Amino acid sequence: MKEIFLMKLGEVVLKGANKRQFENRLRQNVRRRVKKYGNFDVYLMQSTVYVEPIEEDADLDGAWEALGTVFGTVSLCRCRPCEKNLDAIYQAVETYLGEELDQAASFKVESKRSDKSFPLTSIQISQEIGGRLAEAHPNCRVDVHSPEYTVYVEIRDLAAYVHGPATPGAGGLPTGVGGRAMCLLSGGIDSPVAAYMMAKRGMEVEAVHFFSYPYTSQLAKDKVLELARLVSRYCGRMTVNIVGFTEIQEAIRDHCPEEYFTLIMRRFMMEIAQELARRDGCEALITGENLGQVASQTVEAMAVTGERVELPIFMPLVGMDKEEIVTRARRIGTLETSILPYEDCCTVFTPKHPRTKPTLGQVRKAEAALDRPALIQRALESVEKVTVRYDEDEALL
Repeated sequence: MKEIFLMKLGEVVLKGANKRQFENRLRQNVRRRVKKYGNFDVYLMQSTVYVEPIEEDADLDGAWEALGTVFGTVSLCRCRPCEKNLDAIYQAVETYLGEELDQAASFKVESKRSDKSFPLTSIQISQEIGGRLAEAHPNCRVDVHSPEYTVYVEIRDLAAYVHGPATPGAGGLPTGVGGRAMCLLSGGIDSPVAAYMMAKRGMEVEAVHFFSYPYTSQLAKDKVLELARLVSRYCGRMTVNIVGFTEIQEAIRDHCPEEYFTLIMRRFMMEIAQELARRDGCEALITGENLGQVASQTVEAMAVTGERVELPIFMPLVGMDKEEIVTRARRIGTLETSILPYEDCCTVFTPKHPRTKPTLGQVRKAEAALDRPALIQRALESVEKVTVRYDEDEALL
């Protein structure tokens, strides 16, 4: 019989009356993610998503790689289904896993019997199959405590399934069950990781990027779009709102005290992001802020910049060490793009001595000379929307 994939659900199994909503969303996400690789039947039974190719020419390797990025599962495995009898199970193990057993020094069989009508217990299944395998592979000794390789046998409702060790799933909750949020996406290391982490909690993520031409280049803009594309590998298609920010930054430079430049700039960003979020049905903002990392990320500074918005602000990195963030960025594949030497607007007109413990009154006084509503309106009129998707677009850099 043909190879299929089993995806074991993670914390979705803990949900109560709305569990079906989570399961349906996960199934939809899986279908959408493997569509590019052929026709697959995707169904859910016993807290497991089954992904079964319908046609012989399906790209199983491509689908397998894609499934590893679908949030909502704790593990996944490639397996061989067979009839629910010992002879068929043993033959499936030999055909499907025989080479791995020949290369291993020791093994054990671990069985799980979900179908309680099967006449043997889990232990009996393991003993029967393990005994046959020990005779067929005399150079691979049985070790039930610390085996080099484990053969898994699952007796389920529709069939028996044999497979080797499972691969960790993407974890989290299915994208789309946690609402929508707008992420302030810079060209740095932190914000793509923040977007990923909130997508992992089930949020659909849209992004806003502030672009200050000619102070920042087209390469800097392309870098951000590429970061969005890389994050969309996990959360699906993403829309990036490119906001022309040059006029606002020049107005701040010309009319505000230098020590408040970054704080006032951040307040504009938050207000514009909130307006775009509301227009597009987003219910929260996401930032990559990390407490104490830079002058604008002190408790006082974050309170001042957040004062301009009413939507919830999610800061998933706020308590992480920088090395933790870098490690996460490397794992999800955004680090190499993030460290490319193309500056974003946050580095434009950076004050030599930024105020780290501002009060709201001080900042309001410092920005009083600006025509805030007019500047924001013109910035919103400049917005360019770009949609990116990992499995459709080529790398931009």
